[in-house]
Amino acid sequence: MVAEAGTGREALDIARREICDVLLLDIAMPDQSGIDTLRTIRQGQPDLPVLILSGYPAQQYALNLFKMGANGYLNKECEADELITAVRTVFQGRRYVSSTVGELLAQSFDRDPNTALHTELSDREFQVFLRLARGATVSDIGVALSLSIKTVSTYRTRIMEKMGMQSNSDLTYYAMKNNLLD
Repeated sequence: MVAEAGTGREALDIARREICDVLLLDIAMPDQSGIDTLRTIRQGQPDLPVLILSGYPAQQYALNLFKMGANGYLNKECEADELITAVRTVFQGRRYVSSTVGELLAQSFDRDPNTALHTELSDREFQVFLRLARGATVSDIGVALSLSIKTVSTYRTRIMEKMGMQSNSDLTYYAMKNNLLD
């Protein structure tokens, strides 16, 4: 069966109603992001193979999406042969790791375990991190830092990936533990 969805919610409906062999998700979808869609799918269908096909660079999202349960990550600029290989790989129950994602994984092993996670953040990411840790909403942060909500959300995703966190409460706990909050 082949089906197409224009939004995250439509993708969820199809995954719940139909028997899917592989679900291809984009990160940027109307009404519900691919990240939220993946999280919801993993709660109800943990064995459904999910391949992320996105226009965003792997550095921004790939590792975090693998931690959330994605079976593969490809950039939309990949060759058709690579997409076919990735679909077949995740269909077989394995993970598809492109050469770009493989390099990111290898680099993650090089990080000094004694380095504080927040030191890996850029200045702007650190500003957003502290505000999130204090409980500010994405829209509040956008107003305070003169950024769009989408930009703040992108910073939040990068922060979560760089720090290996899953939620704002993880950020708050980390900030408190490391005496970063007033």
